Amino acid sequence: MRKVIIYCDGACSGNPGPGGWGAILLDVASGKNKEISSAEANTTNNRMELTAALEALKSLKQPCIVEIVTDSQYLIKGITQWIYNWQKNNWQTANKKPVKNKELWQELYSISKIHQITYTWIKGHSGHIENERADELAVNAYKKLNI
Repeated sequence: MRKVIIYCDGACSGNPGPGGWGAILLDVASGKNKEISSAEANTTNNRMELTAALEALKSLKQPCIVEIVTDSQYLIKGITQWIYNWQKNNWQTANKKPVKNKELWQELYSISKIHQITYTWIKGHSGHIENERADELAVNAYKKLNI
């Protein structure tokens, strides 16, 4: 099975506000990479973090061994820990409030079943080349909105 490393990030100007996401998909065997990004006019940083991972996974054409590298604890804890209780509690938090970004979590959970995924957390804005590039893709995407 093909191994892919996904570096992803989301960014927002204001929260909520215009936001973007960026991802770099690195094919480990060939060393080739692909960059993807997009933006939304009114969103949140957390939505963009989730969207970056989701869109990167959706762009894979076959099941892969995937390492997702992100600076988002929200993304990692949400998909590896919190989601199971959310599902059991009918998509409510421990405080009985609706889970934010429910539709993105559901889609991410569903597509995650296709691949063998591990998540790696890195500190944001700490000089990690691929993370800095993913952030740059995200920021450039929302700047193109001219809002």
